[in-house]
Amino acid sequence: MSTAAHETATPLPPLHRLPVTPAQPPRPTTLPDGTRAWLVTRYRDVRQVLGDPRLTRADLHEVGTAGGTADVAANPASLFNQDGPAHRRLRATIQKAFTPRAIAGWQPWVAAAVQQAVDALVAAGPPADLVTAFTRPVPFAVTTRLMGLDGDGPAHLDEERLRRWTLALLAQGGDPAEDHGPALAEFRSFTEELIAHRRRAPGADLVSRLVRAADQDGGVPEDTLAFLVLGLTASGNESVTGALGNALTYLLGERADDWPLLADTGIAERSVERLLHFIPLGDEETTLRRATAAIEVGDVTIPAGAVVAAALGSANRDPAVYPAGLDADLALPLDAPTLAFSAGPHYCIGAWRVRLEMRESLRRLATALPGLRLTTPVDDLPWQLGTTTRSPAALPVTW
Repeated sequence: MSTAAHETATPLPPLHRLPVTPAQPPRPTTLPDGTRAWLVTRYRDVRQVLGDPRLTRADLHEVGTAGGTADVAANPASLFNQDGPAHRRLRATIQKAFTPRAIAGWQPWVAAAVQQAVDALVAAGPPADLVTAFTRPVPFAVTTRLMGLDGDGPAHLDEERLRRWTLALLAQGGDPAEDHGPALAEFRSFTEELIAHRRRAPGADLVSRLVRAADQDGGVPEDTLAFLVLGLTASGNESVTGALGNALTYLLGERADDWPLLADTGIAERSVERLLHFIPLGDEETTLRRATAAIEVGDVTIPAGAVVAAALGSANRDPAVYPAGLDADLALPLDAPTLAFSAGPHYCIGAWRVRLEMRESLRRLATALPGLRLTTPVDDLPWQLGTTTRSPAALPVTW
């Protein structure tokens, strides 16, 4: 196995049933690699950790996991691994590419891409596998259109190539003998050539907008720009695939009676927020920071230099903040803003895209197929493993 994440039929809990550490005051813990850290689990404590400038990502690129760390998290050029004034300037530059006007302009064709996939699914008829027929094609169509990779010529990107590169970028742990270097180098070379081409001949795509903003502001290192495009292409695509697959697993497996209700626009929007909030993308629960000074979190003093592990899953299920839990009425708004996309300086720049694709996908699918149902019990679903995300490898359905 060198270019594909492995699948397993071994029983695993679906991610909506994944146990989380109870929300409690900060306390010492040991990370899988033996690093001593402070575990923070309560919603308000985690939110404080994510927003406090005294807690940074400095020198944590390879800390925390027992196996190899995914390149998307370990690479120093990643936006995730930068902090301070330079990071703030970079985020401000990037934000110029994600203006409200730009996002509003993307919405119609995102909806059209989703509807095209729904129409193809209906036309093909049952039975079907939603992974191959829907949860992968929809994000791929959006990714390639958004990044300007859907035309002819050298900038064209096919699904197999993106899949191979994505698995290399997001590979987590696994077989230490696996070498993702060639695929990562190929992806990097493609991205650098793409950026150079967009400088010569800019278009209306997101890569052109990012290059233009970076060049106008200046001071954005070329490797940082390249890694940003890498991440938005690969991670953005895979995040939507995972979120959509895991949400459908829960909805069709345990909320079948509620499924037709998602045809309502308002219910779909509120349901998506609840689903993204309560269902994580992967098995890894914590995000790491280092204290640059002694800091008080939840009446506990964390010393300078300590590693802090903020448990997003625990925070998002803190009963003091979210007493109703996942299985409440899907149409209910959340009791507090979700931390599913982090918070503070490292808030996910692609959150708008995940929300938009999820809302359009679930609403249009429920509208066209109110009788959609799984033909395999959730406990028997195979899972795709080996990357920072986990999602069903297949979702057999009929209607």
